[in-house]
Amino acid sequence: MTLDLPPSGPEPDGAERVRVLSYNIRSQRDDRRALVRVVRACEADLICIQESPRYWRPQAQAQWLARETGTVVLSGGGRAAAGPLLLGSPRVTVLRRADLLLPKARGLHARGFATAVVRIGRAAPFALTSCHLSLDPAERLSQFQLLPGQLSGAEHAVIGGDFNEHPEDPGWQWLAARYQDGHATAPWGGEYTSRPGDPYQRLDSVFATPGIRILACGVPALPHTDLMAATDHLPVVAVLQIPAAKTDRQLGGG
Repeated sequence: MTLDLPPSGPEPDGAERVRVLSYNIRSQRDDRRALVRVVRACEADLICIQESPRYWRPQAQAQWLARETGTVVLSGGGRAAAGPLLLGSPRVTVLRRADLLLPKARGLHARGFATAVVRIGRAAPFALTSCHLSLDPAERLSQFQLLPGQLSGAEHAVIGGDFNEHPEDPGWQWLAARYQDGHATAPWGGEYTSRPGDPYQRLDSVFATPGIRILACGVPALPHTDLMAATDHLPVVAVLQIPAAKTDRQLGGG
């Protein structure tokens, strides 16, 4: 199945069109074959997973998902980032990793960020982060405020996550004042990321720093039976235009 989206690939000036998927997979506890079909149908270059298995053979389960979806593990997974995981196509180069296990209040779940600075083709390097934020409002706001620190020296950044918050809430608004909210910037497909039958909510999104152009972002129209069987969230797909890397002349070199 081909989605009605701009294709991935290079631009004449060295920029890259890149497809990013953000998806909460509920620890692969549901229909794993349906999950694989959904991920494959999104044809993403980069995948920000939330709720990757943490406790039972987490590395093996991350590798299984990567193998079945034709991707490789870039960073995160298991206990290293408390669930967030990054997968990518073989054409993605990882320059460095910067996973972060977050401080937590007593009685709350451990949370973390999976981050890798990546490069595709002749485009500029950028930081890619997957996150799954707290259910506690105060802790969640502090986690939103830590996200820009995951730039890890890169000029550009992309964040895919389950934010456990709505777009009108304080943390989301704080981040949206600094990063572009994908669906609000270039709406495409569906808006709500909770499954039909649940209250209609947009809890998941892809954000990007201002230097990245968002071409489209939303929930793809995929077979209903697979979406319902795969997990309890709907996938979010964004098509981004990553600018070309700066040349030595642009950087002021000789």
